[in-house]
Amino acid sequence: MNIFDLLPAQDAPQAAICSRKGCREVATMQLLWNNPKIHTADRRKIWLACQDHVAWLEDYLQSRSLWKETLPMSPKDSA
Repeated sequence: MNIFDLLPAQDAPQAAICSRKGCREVATMQLLWNNPKIHTADRRKIWLACQDHVAWLEDYLQSRSLWKETLPMSPKDSA
């Protein structure tokens, strides 16, 4: 028996999930951000957001001067 046989099958790609703590909804938007104290100016980190949390996450990042832009997820991003 192989320990990996106990893991669920990964045949189908899983949907991208919202980054808001405790949320398990499918993400529809991506928020690009960086922390200028530790990242180079061209570096972009990405948080994913469902429709219910995009404004909250954007406000969180903007209030800390970390937000760069918000973009819709493309079909290739959601897999």
